[in-house]
Amino acid sequence: MKSPTHKLKEGVQLEFSLTQHSRDELLMKSLIEFFNCGNVQRSNGACKYRVGNLPAMAENIIPLFKNYLILGEKSKDFSDFCKVLEMIKVNKHLTKEGLEQIRIIKAGMNTGRSKSLPAME
Repeated sequence: MKSPTHKLKEGVQLEFSLTQHSRDELLMKSLIEFFNCGNVQRSNGACKYRVGNLPAMAENIIPLFKNYLILGEKSKDFSDFCKVLEMIKVNKHLTKEGLEQIRIIKAGMNTGRSKSLPAME
């Protein structure tokens, strides 16, 4: 994200989020107590549980998903998420090279990953 206050004029903001239909708001709010962090926001018929606090992610979110492995394509996104978190912990995001690495990782996550998959015949 563009940021006039950062030395490189760009900043990194890492966020863990889960989205469900608004009928599951109670479930989403229960995650706040379960993980002891985060918040829930409602928008356009959906509920989003969000955590933007890096120490909370490292201490509460990441360990759960390392103990209870994510299956399928999302496991690759989780691995990339962990890589970026580790880069931020050692301040690599404050260098031009680190920012570029993070951009590349981000571009390959979620829908970006499916674009890079070989076509099936």
